[in-house]
Amino acid sequence: MKSLGRHIIAEFYDCDKEILDNVELIERSMKDAAYETGATIVNSSFHRFLPYGVSGVVVISESHLTIHTWPEYGYAAVDLFTCGDDVDPWKAFSYLKKVMKSQRVHVVEHLRGKYDEIGIPESAPHKMEV
Repeated sequence: MKSLGRHIIAEFYDCDKEILDNVELIERSMKDAAYETGATIVNSSFHRFLPYGVSGVVVISESHLTIHTWPEYGYAAVDLFTCGDDVDPWKAFSYLKKVMKSQRVHVVEHLRGKYDEIGIPESAPHKMEV
């Protein structure tokens, strides 16, 4: 089924707690994950909370990648939303799983803007301009 975008919602469990609390490493990893998908980075914003935890977003031309970490639980919530046919959010998922040393995950993919539900013919071209 064709859609405007793919949205992966991932739960990373049993991650390396030190990695999850390192804002510089998390930001670099999220940007690298965007590059892994073939996306174009527009901007990013990351924040480290006290006493621990990181939240951040990488805005890409094709949508966004976000993360919220709870180092005290070894847990990270990650959203990987990409639009267009030229980016693959699963590449970002695999990269981040490895970087965070996650031992267990729960992940679902949602198709956003399904062509048949918004009235776009399946034959219509879909190309993001970057």
